[in-house]
Amino acid sequence: MTSPTVALTERFQQALGKAFGDEYADADPVIRPSSFADLQANAAMALAKRLGSKPRDVAAQIVASLEVDDIVETPEVTGPGFVNLRVRAAWVASQVESLGNRLGVPEQPRQVIPIDYSAPNVAKEMHVGHLRTTVVGDALARTLEHLGHEVVRQNHVGDWGTPFGMLIEHLLDVGEDSPEAHALEARPNDFYQAAREKFDSDEAFATRARQRVVTLQAGDPDTLRLWAELIDLSKAYFNRIYRLLDVTLTDADLAGESIYNDALAGICDELEAAGIATMSEGALCVFLDGYSGREGKPVPLIIRKSDGGYGYATTDLATIKHRVQDLGADRALYVVGAPQAMHFKMVWETARKAGWLDDSVEVTHVQIGNVLGPDGKILRTRSGDPIRLMSLLEEAVERAESVIAESRPDLDAETRSGIAWQVGIGAVKYADLSVSHDSEYTFDFERMLSLQGNTGPYLQYAAARIRSILRKATEAGHAPGPVVLGEEAERALGLTLLDFGDVVAAVGDTLEPHRLCGYLFELAQAFTSFYESCPVLKTDDADVRASRLALCSRTLEVLETGLGLLGIQTPTQM
Repeated sequence: MTSPTVALTERFQQALGKAFGDEYADADPVIRPSSFADLQANAAMALAKRLGSKPRDVAAQIVASLEVDDIVETPEVTGPGFVNLRVRAAWVASQVESLGNRLGVPEQPRQVIPIDYSAPNVAKEMHVGHLRTTVVGDALARTLEHLGHEVVRQNHVGDWGTPFGMLIEHLLDVGEDSPEAHALEARPNDFYQAAREKFDSDEAFATRARQRVVTLQAGDPDTLRLWAELIDLSKAYFNRIYRLLDVTLTDADLAGESIYNDALAGICDELEAAGIATMSEGALCVFLDGYSGREGKPVPLIIRKSDGGYGYATTDLATIKHRVQDLGADRALYVVGAPQAMHFKMVWETARKAGWLDDSVEVTHVQIGNVLGPDGKILRTRSGDPIRLMSLLEEAVERAESVIAESRPDLDAETRSGIAWQVGIGAVKYADLSVSHDSEYTFDFERMLSLQGNTGPYLQYAAARIRSILRKATEAGHAPGPVVLGEEAERALGLTLLDFGDVVAAVGDTLEPHRLCGYLFELAQAFTSFYESCPVLKTDDADVRASRLALCSRTLEVLETGLGLLGIQTPTQM
């Protein structure tokens, strides 16, 4: 299967070489969707100056050299030099029939791609700020794997640092198997806040907590055992969230700060020995050209603090070194909040200076924007605290169940509950993924759960409706057959189906899942137009019915596959 854009690009380049010489055979024909035709080639506009001719004359020469009768109807030169192209229905039908199991999605040359995403903190609840990194990162992981890459999920959890002194002491105070300890599995903030309150109000406890940090960092076996217990309790909480959110992260993907502890001293020694890091006011720092703060003062990347401790910069340097040298990364993605942009730039520039990162590795900060409330500010509770992710997701499912209970009172409780989870979680994930990952968006349950417009439930309903059509067809003894596109709505749906592979490849290249969301919405709209104007089961012509059932079947496959790449399930009924 070949998309029209790919097929025509090849033919246009052949025509460019034939019309103007071999040096023009690799020029971009600039083929884009058009409101005046299916596609428009704008190469003449770009080449006119180079050729010393008027764009319209260049377009006419291109058309005269084109051999595309099997793909498009007669090309039309319009305006100052545009070439309008309308794809033949027969060609579209043949390509829809040859979509294959991969539905046109290419298998790209394999790359090793570590993806850093989610990254919650041990003994703390995940809040709405963790939603986007988790959802976007998981969609990218699924998509890149589908394109043939080896994705290495890296859940860089916060599992080390000074707070663990007070957390371990509080664990000892309440008892390792106490209800308070097991609160870490469901409401970890309760445990953390109790420890913090004691640390702030009880000097004896604070002294013990500080000493416990020392024994932890020194590798005391019993302290490490207690620390590991805190990790295990928190993992149970993380996994509850991940199961509810239906993401692919597992315990095997945990790559917390602690795994780099043994490398941090060596990172500092190597940078200092190379003259990349220097001492400044008792701290070991890297000063890079082009990074300055207020009054033009240079901004340091502090890799060892004046008290001898290490910070995020040191750990992140160890991280990129590990991902390049040990994991063999070809690309490395960091799906992290936009405010960390300068930090990562400084870390990666330092890594390049040290020789740990070179131009053969593409490292990208997939910047994550904020989730806003109706007031246009970062989404928080009325008291100003970050909203618990668990409560947000549970509310989404509850709201979805209320909608389904009203629209489908015939469903039993178990079926309704299962659909509610798929719809509620799908609605939240789609609302997040359907906007550019680096932009902000307003969280609105009513809008995201709507069956109208560009929403997850709208696409899920489209898939469920197609499944119902195919089920009725099977019951009546009808089956899909050869595709024949006699109506314009059929041709339009077929054309849209052919874009799927290019869109998925573009998501892998640009790391922008919202492109796939936009495509799936366009496909669902094309199907709605087709269904409204082209009877499927009610037509008397058996060949037409078989063709339309084939279109239904392919549309369902693309919807299910596309939503699956976004991490969204499709209910069998709604």
